Amino acid sequence: MSFAAAARSFEMTGPTRTGRTFTARRRVRLGDATPKGRLRLDAVARYLQDVSNDDTRDAEWSDPHWWVVRRTVIDVHRFPQYLQEVDLVTWCGGIGSHWAERRTRISSPEGEVLVDAAALWVHVDRDSLQPSRVPADVAGILAESSAGRTVGARLLLREKDFVSPSATASPWPLRFSDFDAVGHMNNAAYWEVLEEHLASDVAVRSGMRAVVEHVVQVEPGQELVRSSVRDDGVSVQMTVGGTVHAAAWVGVSS
Repeated sequence: MSFAAAARSFEMTGPTRTGRTFTARRRVRLGDATPKGRLRLDAVARYLQDVSNDDTRDAEWSDPHWWVVRRTVIDVHRFPQYLQEVDLVTWCGGIGSHWAERRTRISSPEGEVLVDAAALWVHVDRDSLQPSRVPADVAGILAESSAGRTVGARLLLREKDFVSPSATASPWPLRFSDFDAVGHMNNAAYWEVLEEHLASDVAVRSGMRAVVEHVVQVEPGQELVRSSVRDDGVSVQMTVGGTVHAAAWVGVSS
């Protein structure tokens, strides 16, 4: 299966309309927008992180810090624009033994759905950083809004499906600002790789889907290489020394 087919196979489920939701409002600021004024994907990823963090603190999770993102899927119905106010609503879309899917919807204050997103967060042990069971108190909070839906953690964009013979490869220089308080490359920084393609290779339009999956964390001092293929959309691998650290795809959703 190609990256495009795998990305499109992901089911973006609708709100369950039961259980806990958390809502926030923010305005698209200058640093979030392109020169033409649309909200960038890396800014969307930051919005998702922020509302997730605010929700876990508001719900008083026992361990709000020990979660890592495995995959994020973003469906853009219409890009928010510079200075536009948007509402973010987040809830649990599904749960597994060691992970949970966080759904987030970005809408205009008038109710128009602009962006839908689904992020798979894996719970990890604070000492070993290996996957560990979702704590009972958190599972209790998430269970009702997931409405019994279970999710798996298997990657969509598998290494063997990357079309490498026609790929173009180039270094992706890492900056001090790419790393966060945890000491790893922040989730939002990976989306800047896709933004480079949106600027030059892919028509920015409604009905766009973008996927980023994390395989191995990127550490300071590593030499990251971006390999990309323009086929049905754009398929991307981010590697260090031949090891795939992340994979991504962006294109028309259907």
